Amino acid sequence: MKLASSPSSPSLSALPAELQMAQETDTAPAMPSVRAEWLKRRSFGDWFYALALIAAAGIAFLRYGEAMDGYETAILAVHVPLLAALGWAWRPFRPFAAAVAALSLAGIWLYQGDLARAEQIFFLKYLLSSQTAIAWMSAFFFIATGAYWLGLAARSDFAERTGSVLAWAAAVMGTVGLFVRWYESYLLGPDIGHIPISNLYEVFVLFSLVTALLYLFYEGRYGTRKLGALALLVISVSVAFLLWYAFTRGAYQIQPLVPALQSYWMKIHVPANFVGYGGFALAAMAGIAWLPGPRELFAGRLPAPEVLEDVMYKAIAIGFAFFTIATILGALWAAEAWGSYWSWDPKETFALIVWLNYAAWLHLRLMRIVRGAMLAWWAIIGLLVTTFAFLGVNLFLSGLHSYGSL
Repeated sequence: MKLASSPSSPSLSALPAELQMAQETDTAPAMPSVRAEWLKRRSFGDWFYALALIAAAGIAFLRYGEAMDGYETAILAVHVPLLAALGWAWRPFRPFAAAVAALSLAGIWLYQGDLARAEQIFFLKYLLSSQTAIAWMSAFFFIATGAYWLGLAARSDFAERTGSVLAWAAAVMGTVGLFVRWYESYLLGPDIGHIPISNLYEVFVLFSLVTALLYLFYEGRYGTRKLGALALLVISVSVAFLLWYAFTRGAYQIQPLVPALQSYWMKIHVPANFVGYGGFALAAMAGIAWLPGPRELFAGRLPAPEVLEDVMYKAIAIGFAFFTIATILGALWAAEAWGSYWSWDPKETFALIVWLNYAAWLHLRLMRIVRGAMLAWWAIIGLLVTTFAFLGVNLFLSGLHSYGSL
């Protein structure tokens, strides 16, 4: 029987190209042939990028394998196909990854195992030490925000393109800063070395990078830079807090991990959390752009409401998925550290509130019960709730997570 003759069969136009061809030829698509066709579409650049990742992982294992446990080896192995898939699906990620790798390795090589060289070597002192690279990141984000706003106000494509280039440069330098900081922590001592996501200074750098990369992905996907002014605004606010926190609290200094954070769970729980936060932040900025006030102020200069709602939905969907993973990992970490998966600690309670908030947002949006301005306001308020769950709980409440306080 022909598939097309079945009343329950979807229309050809709603199916992927491979399935359309299968229906037209009256044969069911074979999964191996679909995978083979997908692999055939890979270019030389795709395979070169994947092989470069494999080679880099192999070199890292040969050089540092003795210091890695089975868990860390598994993380290294899993990241190869994940980064390959990301680079295949999002081509601009490849030059970004190459630039980060080249500059990070240059910084590590310049240290020659001596942390004092940070003040002696020109390129370390003014470009590639962790503090300097993060300072460059901060400057690039501030200037990029101004360029995007100039482009929005003056309808200048050149200003918007400049903002995009600077946002990419900021993401590169911030990522280099984190990688070099990771190496610097081990130069202080093997017992001090740790992944740089252990305090507010480090995680605000991570949040800025994740939010910027998410925005740049959607900028390319929708072919518009009109949301950049708002997306970079929330990043600039984060960077301003980062700088204030660094200079007033000396947070840029690398400190040994407190006992509660000396766990392999931190290496996946915290990054997953901040992918969630980045998605929620981007959705809130798209929500602001959707509202009538900004649309009237910048008439014809913001993306269409349909585009903004789609960005909100996809950013929240990505953020919700990663936040869910982070919450589960956090429960496993809590069981190992404190003997209980859930203790209704203030941090855990507000994490549940955030999760329920975005679960409801996604459900009501998918059921088309809530649309338009209500979704936009909800995304904005959701970010305020998320901010309190992350920062406000540390400021005003105490609990098992008090090591993250200001």
